[in-house]
Amino acid sequence: MGTRPEEVDALLASVAKQDVAPERIVIVGNGCPLPEFAERLGLPGEVTAIEVDENLGCPGGRNVALRRLREFGDVDVVVELDDDGLLIDPDVLRTVRDLYAVEPRLGIVGFRIADENGETQRRHVPRLGAKDPLRGGEVTCFLGGGHALSMEMLAQTGDWPAEFFFAHEETDLAWRAADAGWTIRYEPQLLLQHPKTSPARHAIYYRVTARNRVWLVRRRLPLPLIPVHLAVWIALTLVRTRSVGGLRAWFGGFVEGLRASAGERRPMRWRTVWRLTRLGRPPVI
Repeated sequence: MGTRPEEVDALLASVAKQDVAPERIVIVGNGCPLPEFAERLGLPGEVTAIEVDENLGCPGGRNVALRRLREFGDVDVVVELDDDGLLIDPDVLRTVRDLYAVEPRLGIVGFRIADENGETQRRHVPRLGAKDPLRGGEVTCFLGGGHALSMEMLAQTGDWPAEFFFAHEETDLAWRAADAGWTIRYEPQLLLQHPKTSPARHAIYYRVTARNRVWLVRRRLPLPLIPVHLAVWIALTLVRTRSVGGLRAWFGGFVEGLRASAGERRPMRWRTVWRLTRLGRPPVI
């Protein structure tokens, strides 16, 4: 969004230091002009900068990059990185390449997110009630800050839900991937350093979090599970949210999610519900 120029430079420099160079790099200016990156930072591969007229949000901006990569016709796996992240180790892209080479139905690989002190916040561990951020394996969700996606998977599932703008877009994509039979894997050795932050720092956080949760379940859950899921999250929100203003915004977003169109309804199959439950993340939570 043009607000983190130093962080973007550092991130791209860490990409340039990878021992397996990316074939292509796409940088999206989400409603902002972009400076020149390639020669100044010595970036490898072909570098494409795209400026869009307005801020399309996290999923919308990623879709712009995916469409451009798809036009090249030679990309099998895309790694997406937040602009304030940093690749600490030089073998991240090589490890991603090797993981996809040995597992044909690998759809999504989630990175471990840790701050500059090596600490991973509890909310960044993609398992329900999990405390150990170093335990990898198959999971049911992933983190948007750093991950890899199979382009073959995206051709089957579709891209990011752009209308979400921010919040729960990862879950929407993960549920579609799981329902199509793709594996989602959390690999803690793939480290993205990211400042410790609160998602509530965004002014729209409470509203879009509630709205998108309603949209998510209206789009992806079997009908009997929708009221159960929403009841659980109303209860959790009442317990966890200390701000009266936050609660007011959350319930305003909840009502918006009920009234506004949620887009295409494509609920997951019951066998997918069982699979997610078996992996420790039942979709009612």
